[in-house]
Amino acid sequence: MSVNWAGRRLEVELGKPGHGGFCVARHEGRVLFVRHGLPGELVVAQVTEDRGGSFCRADAVEILEASPDRVAALCPISGPGGAGCCDYSHATLGAQRGMKAAVVAEQLRRIAGLDVGVEVEELPGTADGTGWRTRVRLAVDADGRPGFHRFRSLDIETSLACPQVDPVAYSGLAERSWHPGAELQVVLDTLGERHVVEIAPPKVSRTGRRSPGRRGATARRAASAGVRAERVVIGSGRAVERVGGREWSLSATGFWQAHRGAASTYSSVVGEWAEASSGARVWDLYGGVGVFAAALADQVGPLGRVDSVESSRQAVADASAAMADLPQVHLHAVRAERALRDLPAPEVVVLDPPRSGAGKEVVALVAAAGPERIVHIGCDPASFARDIALYREHGLRLEKVRAFDAFPLTHHVESLALLTR
Repeated sequence: MSVNWAGRRLEVELGKPGHGGFCVARHEGRVLFVRHGLPGELVVAQVTEDRGGSFCRADAVEILEASPDRVAALCPISGPGGAGCCDYSHATLGAQRGMKAAVVAEQLRRIAGLDVGVEVEELPGTADGTGWRTRVRLAVDADGRPGFHRFRSLDIETSLACPQVDPVAYSGLAERSWHPGAELQVVLDTLGERHVVEIAPPKVSRTGRRSPGRRGATARRAASAGVRAERVVIGSGRAVERVGGREWSLSATGFWQAHRGAASTYSSVVGEWAEASSGARVWDLYGGVGVFAAALADQVGPLGRVDSVESSRQAVADASAAMADLPQVHLHAVRAERALRDLPAPEVVVLDPPRSGAGKEVVALVAAAGPERIVHIGCDPASFARDIALYREHGLRLEKVRAFDAFPLTHHVESLALLTR
């Protein structure tokens, strides 16, 4: 007869980090996924969720034997029972990156069958892991107060104290009353301008179902869906961003890398690995506003061709404005799987798919096009590893992997792969 462990406090020793921001422990034959601990620690873990089966979820609520990598948590609202923002804020930056590297390597080993050494590299501007975020999405509770969702919960923590973003982003937000159920998009752009956009709550249909909104979808797809009204409250609502010598003006609710150093770093790696020939044809899939397309356009030159495919029409419009001087860039406002059958065969393909990955159909179409090199970017280690496994099934070889600490204080990590024939 199964017994529900929810609420029980168990003394356990924590093992290796797992994908999702927890450490793995075992008790009486069951697996515990324990947040707020570190590998090797002896803790008292309180079970927060037990749906039966072989595992349950827990929080480390008392540290009996601490790891030397433990520090006082940098985020005051993210501990047990708190917001789901900074699940690694109690670890040194070195330990955070070590855990992320272990997770990426484990996913590649388990899913793709590859034994690859992984190092998670620092991005510029994150000396202490705080203040790196340039955009944040806040929820609004039933009383009109903005804040962060608690972990795996609809409840909202209304203390605006998460250190991922510069405190100026929060200035004055708590003093205003917002529409209950709405979201606030807050952006600090390259020029130092702050933009705050209130996004209306999802509509409820006659059946009582909420219409699909932005949460759970990529920002790029959400921007094209147009299902939720937006109201610019502070700033112009048009964020200015720069990579290299080029400038983009994009909607504050559109997609841009959250870490202030990410876009430039990834653009440099893509350019280094792509090595596109002068006059070559290149694909840039899930191209957003065209940061990678611009770098690739410089490589292929005026006689080459870059086909940038992006499903968000707003992102494509912003890309068109930013790259008006690059006629070799051809923009396609369509889903990748619909575009690829008609595009000219490429020498190089660059992909930056959503968290769920590119998937079987897109990978098969890319492989069938016969590129010499593929640069693949992933923000989820599991879907990243699944895509790498799919490429291998089509005869491609993983040449290089780099991973970046694009989300300090959290378990999230960005991975880049170079694949060749």
